[in-house]
Amino acid sequence: MRLVVLGVRQQQVVSTTSSRLLLTVLLSSLNYNARAFSLLPVGASQHSRRRHHLAFQNRRNEPNRNNNRRRTTTSSSSSVVRSSSSSNKKMSTIDIDDDPYIWLEDVESEESLTFAKESNEQCLAHLGDPKTSSTGTYQKVLDVLESDDRIAYVTKYGTTDDDGDAILFNVWKDSKNPKGLWRKTVMSSYKTENPEWSTVLDIDALAERDGISWVWKGSTALSRRLDPMSNGGKRITRTLLSLSRGGADATYVKEFDLVSETFVDEHDGFTLPEAKTSASYKSRDVLFVGTDFGDGNSLTDSGYPRVIKEWVRGTKLQDATTVFEGEKTDVSVSTYISDQRLRDGPIYEVRSRSMTFYTTKRWVRRVQYEHLLAPNDPLREGISDDEPEDFIEIDIQEDASASFFGKWMMISLRSDWEPVPAAGSTGNTSNNKVYKSGSLLYVDAETFLLKGKEACDYKVLFEPTDRTANDGYAFTKNYLILSTMDNVKSKLDFYKLTDNGCEYVGGNKEAQIISCDASAIDPTENDQIWLYTSGYTQPSTLSLGDASRVEKKKVVVEETGEEEGNNNNAKKESYFVEDLKSLPEMYNAAGLVVDQKFATSKDGTKIPYFMVSKKDIVLDGNNPTLLYGYGGFEISLGPKYIATVGVSWLERGGVYVEANIRGGGEFGPAWHQAGLKSKRHKCYEDFIAVGEDLVESQVCTPATLAARGGSNGGLLMGMMYVSRPDLFGAIHCAVPLLDMRRFHTLLAGASWMAEFGDPDSSDWDDFLHKYSPYHLIDNNNNPSYPPMLVTTSTRDDRVHPGHARKMVKKLWDLGGNNRPVYYYENIEGGHGGAADAKQSAFMTALAYDFMWDTLCRGIKKSE
Repeated sequence: MRLVVLGVRQQQVVSTTSSRLLLTVLLSSLNYNARAFSLLPVGASQHSRRRHHLAFQNRRNEPNRNNNRRRTTTSSSSSVVRSSSSSNKKMSTIDIDDDPYIWLEDVESEESLTFAKESNEQCLAHLGDPKTSSTGTYQKVLDVLESDDRIAYVTKYGTTDDDGDAILFNVWKDSKNPKGLWRKTVMSSYKTENPEWSTVLDIDALAERDGISWVWKGSTALSRRLDPMSNGGKRITRTLLSLSRGGADATYVKEFDLVSETFVDEHDGFTLPEAKTSASYKSRDVLFVGTDFGDGNSLTDSGYPRVIKEWVRGTKLQDATTVFEGEKTDVSVSTYISDQRLRDGPIYEVRSRSMTFYTTKRWVRRVQYEHLLAPNDPLREGISDDEPEDFIEIDIQEDASASFFGKWMMISLRSDWEPVPAAGSTGNTSNNKVYKSGSLLYVDAETFLLKGKEACDYKVLFEPTDRTANDGYAFTKNYLILSTMDNVKSKLDFYKLTDNGCEYVGGNKEAQIISCDASAIDPTENDQIWLYTSGYTQPSTLSLGDASRVEKKKVVVEETGEEEGNNNNAKKESYFVEDLKSLPEMYNAAGLVVDQKFATSKDGTKIPYFMVSKKDIVLDGNNPTLLYGYGGFEISLGPKYIATVGVSWLERGGVYVEANIRGGGEFGPAWHQAGLKSKRHKCYEDFIAVGEDLVESQVCTPATLAARGGSNGGLLMGMMYVSRPDLFGAIHCAVPLLDMRRFHTLLAGASWMAEFGDPDSSDWDDFLHKYSPYHLIDNNNNPSYPPMLVTTSTRDDRVHPGHARKMVKKLWDLGGNNRPVYYYENIEGGHGGAADAKQSAFMTALAYDFMWDTLCRGIKKSE
């Protein structure tokens, strides 16, 4: 659930359930649903609000694309499936000194684009055009993605001036508006079957006007509590809009006035050119900005901001004042405001410096509101002191995270922590304890910051077991909502904020095989929450809840005598108020059942997986089965409604499986760390174990088993291709990492070394070379390989398209063996693989039709 990916953590919202809403933004697109700007596990729809593998989200700026590259005039291949070699030279298993395909890393060179376009033509010539295919998959997926029945998820932007009705904003895409409408309504209307919407920004019209294929990337609003123009804190008046060209991560940022509903004039507003920018309001007229300032020294080696500046309205960006800097070798830096006045706490200004993907140093100071204002603001005259307090380092482990909740500081651990060694006891009993990795602690913030960690009494909100994990938390005004997983099943617990700590008041009785998430509607005003529920075959529902009801109501369905939390029914929970929106069945799930099963990996570890199949499935091996996996970055897979998989796979009679392999976060940090660096092979052994279990149980045979994964999951697919081609009948490898010798030199790759290792160190010889598919292609040892479809996007500025290009070209050139490899590169789309619903439907249908047709041929062979 946390906002971590092959990139950096979102420091401002570490470990909050509301973070996962960000993960959903693009879930309505592809099966590549760019919910987190990454390939998601299944063709989900907007409703899905799980943690999933945000595999490469939230990076700020890309490195120089010309770094360490050379261009040649080597001709591109014009054939997608090569059965004979165009070069009989055998590549060494690990050839790192001379890469003959490095020219394909030049993203937009004439040679590279020719390779992509010719490959696309040949791919469709062999597999067929999904738009005209007799399967109808393309239209079915498009109908799902553009359906008017989709839930219009909303964000509250304050209340109306007259009657206090909540103002709700939504981005809506459909066949008439493929780029989207940013629109608004009010809660009273939203609760009706047909809300009245008014358009705030027509992104399609903007794209046509500017001649740019704009893709919506989000809005960063000015807090009402920091805005003197908010009419007493009633409504949000300004926001920063992020738009990208063709779906790339790099965005243009421009300030938007929500009162006049127009862009703020560039002479008075904040406007930033294309970059992977980090920008947030310090106050109405001051912005925290991290971007490429054009001096050649403002980015880290990973391509993220190294420098944060304060930019005052009405001044030039080049005149902004530098307030915080990290090191060139860091992943990124950030600065943000945490305003806890609504919970009787102070205003915190927080600075963070992420040295690696999993380690961060943080500094904090308390400030007055006036300290946030521009230097020439008249309101600063009332400041008692000219300068705020000095910054204090938050003295926790570098791999832990921290956030503030009123007077309390929350601490999430990723490794065991002993705040004070036993020999340094100060008399307190709690601070000599070793707190377990995966625990969630809280402590009085003022005591911790002013007197030190030795003087604190630590309170444990959650401590994991071997099969439970903290999946994040969210704050309402007075409550903390803790989301946990128990054997990869969801559970919500509620805690009330008191002077003495966080008091447990209730929650789900049992963990459930559904996705059940909660986020505050408006934590500045009340304890109302959005509730999001769905399951593999259970359509999504958006409900209204209230955290305060939990302690008032212990049994909801009194007439049945049932306690809250039974039967996977959110309506029986004490916090439930009313259903707001429900997605109708988007595919025919009649007769389908969801089972959780376990496979035994090579080292004896039990690996859970979910299987969706017909209740009366015949175990004869002839069931086309799709196995999806990710296994990285502590990102968990779990139940969610899978509409595009439903129409593309399950309605045809196929079996769908998700493997909860190590490297993910299903069982907390330990499960993730079990697959890091030198232990990466465990992820691959786990995936193989699930595949073998499916074969051994006669759900399928190798000929009827397909594997699919993207991003880090694309690396997983590459490893399956080179290491166990005998286990799979088809493979879809999407937006992948494949060249692990050079990944750290391409785009944001340097930030992922904490996950994979450093290729320029002994890591390469010690273990990295063992899972670099690009270097493990073997021309002799395997007489045949399964058909493989490799897909990527030219505009992917997260995972470099060179990974996919080079792998495919090398496979074609090696030839000789039976290597049916197909390649399609979408010219737009970013890391999500597509820029709009039509592109998403195209890419999804291409993949699913390829896998289905291939496996059906496998059924005929087995018969």
